[in-house]
Amino acid sequence: MHNEPLAFRMRPKTIDEIAGQKHVIGPDTALYRMIKNGHVPSMLLYGEPGIGKTSLAYAIAGSTNLTFIPLNATTSGKKDIERVVDEARVTGKVILFLDEIHRFNKLQQDTLLPHVENGSVILIGATTENPFHDVNPAIRSRCGEILQLKRLGEDDLLVLLQRALQDETRGLGKQVIEISDDQLNKIASGVNGDARKALTLLESLISASDEEDGKVIIEDWLIENLIGRIGVFGDKNGSHHYNLLSALQKSVRGSDTDAAIYYLGHLLESGDLVSVNRRLLVMAYEDIGLAAPEVGPHVLAATDAAIRLGMPEAKIPLANAVIEMCLASKSNSAYKAISAAISSINSGKTGDIPMHLRDTHYAGSEKLGHGGYVYPHDHPIGSFGGWVNQTYLPDTLKNAQFYTPVQAGEEKKSAAIYERLKEFRKKK
Repeated sequence: MHNEPLAFRMRPKTIDEIAGQKHVIGPDTALYRMIKNGHVPSMLLYGEPGIGKTSLAYAIAGSTNLTFIPLNATTSGKKDIERVVDEARVTGKVILFLDEIHRFNKLQQDTLLPHVENGSVILIGATTENPFHDVNPAIRSRCGEILQLKRLGEDDLLVLLQRALQDETRGLGKQVIEISDDQLNKIASGVNGDARKALTLLESLISASDEEDGKVIIEDWLIENLIGRIGVFGDKNGSHHYNLLSALQKSVRGSDTDAAIYYLGHLLESGDLVSVNRRLLVMAYEDIGLAAPEVGPHVLAATDAAIRLGMPEAKIPLANAVIEMCLASKSNSAYKAISAAISSINSGKTGDIPMHLRDTHYAGSEKLGHGGYVYPHDHPIGSFGGWVNQTYLPDTLKNAQFYTPVQAGEEKKSAAIYERLKEFRKKK
């Protein structure tokens, strides 16, 4: 009887046993060839939980004759690093696998980095966070490879499941298990590309199933019940969460309603209503903007309703808002205008405020030369209201244009007025 979980027992022993990740460690990759030729570079492995970072590190070590030392950055101290360095002095070279490397502290770094640099310690770091955001630059600079792993495809997961069912030493091969191809496909499609979840689900199914005449019978309802408990991946403080927010905004911007609703659902299941509401409001004004100005207040009302309702009902007004934004006319002209103005200011392109625009609500303002402002409301112009031809920008920026209208939706009307006013100004 095995004590270790199936997912632990079925870790690949060598790089030839790895399922998936062909873009990183396939037979045609440089990394595969380097390892086969006896050279292991220091590297960072980046990706979501359960997709094989730890397994890949163990497989790389298993493909060499080097000493392999696994540590976790959250629980290891300076003494653990010193032990790795001492081992390297004795054996000449070791592989250090450091999980959660983004939590590596400065004291650990100072102890280890010189030995990574001279090659006596080969560092394989694993992180679920974007290494360009969360891993110390000193570590990154000493890792020749930064490898982003992907979720496993269903075919890769089926390979792992079949291997676990057939392996008599590490897997379940000594048991007689009745499980159909359709049932294996359900497992592979229901774990969101997570190998650890797939193997854990298979092991849980066998533990929960009835045995008849020495044969374990897997039933469909058990698969559906257990898959429903797995949940979705989504650490609301992690990189994947921000990737989901990015995917939601880009799907709305691209008017793909089904994709946007999918990412909204994924985010809501991860449990962070606050950041979803905030992003939806940003999108209403950044991406829909002046082309459909009614959308902003609609989204604000939806997010307010979501906060009052809470989950799970909050999903209903938010779904309304997302679909409305997807199908609305779109303009980013206001976002681009304010970005251009701020960029101009930050680059030093500023000037003095014209005298007629300066504050005159105090005694002595005239002595400073303030005044001469003409009140536009006193000068009606058709149905537009009031307008007068006077200078508003500093003299050094009088010809600057930050706003460029987009010919979409309601902004078409605003664009026509904008262009007409520009013609009026030219007559001055």
